Amino acid sequence: MRIVSGIQPTGNLHLGNYLGAIRNWVAMQDEWTARGATCLYFLADLHAISMPHDPAGLGANTREMVAALVSCGIDPDRSILFNQAQVPAHAELQWLLNGTARMGWLNRMTQWKDKAGKNREGASVALFTYPVLQAADVLLYQATHVPVGEDQKQHLELARDIAQKFNNDFASEDAPVFTLPDPIIPPEAARIMSLRDGSAKMSKSDPSDMSRINLVDDADTIMQKVKKAKTDPEPLPSEAEGLEGRPEARNLVGIYATMAGTDVAGVLAQFGGQGFGQFKPALGDLLVSKLAPMAARYRELREDRAALDAILARGAEKARALAVPTLDAAYAALGLVR
Repeated sequence: MRIVSGIQPTGNLHLGNYLGAIRNWVAMQDEWTARGATCLYFLADLHAISMPHDPAGLGANTREMVAALVSCGIDPDRSILFNQAQVPAHAELQWLLNGTARMGWLNRMTQWKDKAGKNREGASVALFTYPVLQAADVLLYQATHVPVGEDQKQHLELARDIAQKFNNDFASEDAPVFTLPDPIIPPEAARIMSLRDGSAKMSKSDPSDMSRINLVDDADTIMQKVKKAKTDPEPLPSEAEGLEGRPEARNLVGIYATMAGTDVAGVLAQFGGQGFGQFKPALGDLLVSKLAPMAARYRELREDRAALDAILARGAEKARALAVPTLDAAYAALGLVR
């Protein structure tokens, strides 16, 4: 079994990034490697250049994401952690698969429509062919399983279509070039909202630093941000229905439930009837106890560029070795002489 998943490198990581994505990667690593699977996790820096970007920022964000993943529990000795740019086979296989992918398939991709907007003529070719690179990302390693959220189901279906057509056109039935990967539906990611506006997602682009818990925040900063988080004057209800129309209260209760490994009903059973003057200190203590060790490791690691580059280099070496047989088979199937 091989599990492959990628994430675009972003900077200024916060609680929403951890609970929405990183924590799921750690859980998959722990579960699937125990079952004998190989987990490959990559930083999708080649995907990042499909949109306008700052080159210096991309490099810094890639290293920052590695620091976050490792500090939150990704083990480079148990998983293969690397960035796409150090494994040229991703781009090579994308080009080979471009001959099999069809314009009509790519035109139907909803993310292409959303990201290109009305100015499709002004969008980059890389944005249009983004799903073919995604297909190459997983097919290159003969992935058996790929975790997908609701917004990525269509892209995995496209990867399967490309793999099936390539196998049909250029390989024999008993010796296919590509494995058709199956989806893994991870637990629903926690949707973490702003501490200043319960109707807006927690975001690094929010001008107010008080709107988010950053992974670099120390214990005092976390407690201060929780203390000043926007709430309403009513006490917490005893039932989940009582959170309707109270987005800030729902958000704080949801954060507590996610961090404590329980559900909203369990939190309200404990704190129902109490005011935020009692609940906020408990939430702050919980966040500090869970995040402080990761934050300390993150702050230390992200300053050690040599260590981060070494992690990526080791992971890329392993990934390149796994990629060779598939890439060689694809070239041979197409009749290309190398």
